[in-house]
Amino acid sequence: MMALSEKIQVLTDPDETRAFSRRCRAAGKRIALVPTMGNLHAGHLDLVKSARQLADVVIVSIYVNPTQFSKSEDFGVYPRTRERDRALLQELQVEATFEPLTLYHPGRGSSTEGQHLAGTDDSPAADSHETYIQVERLQQGLCGRSRPHFFRGVATVVAKLFNILEPDVAVFGRKDYQQWRLICRMVRDLDFGIEIVGMPITREADGLAMSSRNSMLTPDERIQATCIRSSLEAASENLQSGKLSLLQHVVSAISQRICDGGGRMDYVEVVDAQELTPVDKIQDRPVVIAVAAWFGSVRLIDNIEVQVKR
Repeated sequence: MMALSEKIQVLTDPDETRAFSRRCRAAGKRIALVPTMGNLHAGHLDLVKSARQLADVVIVSIYVNPTQFSKSEDFGVYPRTRERDRALLQELQVEATFEPLTLYHPGRGSSTEGQHLAGTDDSPAADSHETYIQVERLQQGLCGRSRPHFFRGVATVVAKLFNILEPDVAVFGRKDYQQWRLICRMVRDLDFGIEIVGMPITREADGLAMSSRNSMLTPDERIQATCIRSSLEAASENLQSGKLSLLQHVVSAISQRICDGGGRMDYVEVVDAQELTPVDKIQDRPVVIAVAAWFGSVRLIDNIEVQVKR
């Protein structure tokens, strides 16, 4: 842990960052990585605090990854608050941030991150980035249906971060439940020697899952969005008590409550907590009720883990 008087080290170059990590390891230090896209909130800071308990050196990456956005999504307006983020991490005594300008080779004659957005019409240069990672089955359901480009981008950028930083452990939040499971599977399948830790969702006082996108909601939308959590809690309670036994009734009840609250549904699904496969009945193994809904132009996700004993 760095001394209180030391300033957080800001790393931007991949080779410089790899050298920093290797120096830490040569000194016998255990390294934790917390990947983020910046615009940090209390949920991110909880991940950092957890990482501190797991390692001697904590590195937080701050990078708005273009390959997990399509050209019609909010890449251009995604909040970028670098100075504020660094100040928050300084208070938590984070040793370093990794803030690359880009993680994708643009090729000759091109210099913009936007060329790597999914669905971009412009033809990339012949020598630009062309290698991507896909976790074939786990990326298909849930968010993968409406955002088929998303998890290819996530898996690719996380693998790049792992190769650059070579951490011992990486910490993710379980709000992005599918992402967490997908990264666990990628690490297993590609033999990364990295421990993946998934931490519980951090929530606002009114129950809304903390997200960088919450700041993009209007005041009215922000109030309306609390119906996501209340609908999930009601469904969990009804399942536990046996009031709802058919899962289609669970899904319908959640959808109705969110739509009545002002939201617009993307999906509601009940899936196996490990494999993310749809389930048609509750058995003695954990399930996850996962939701994605729009409030205005902002898409929010949330989930709740349920274990019902029969």
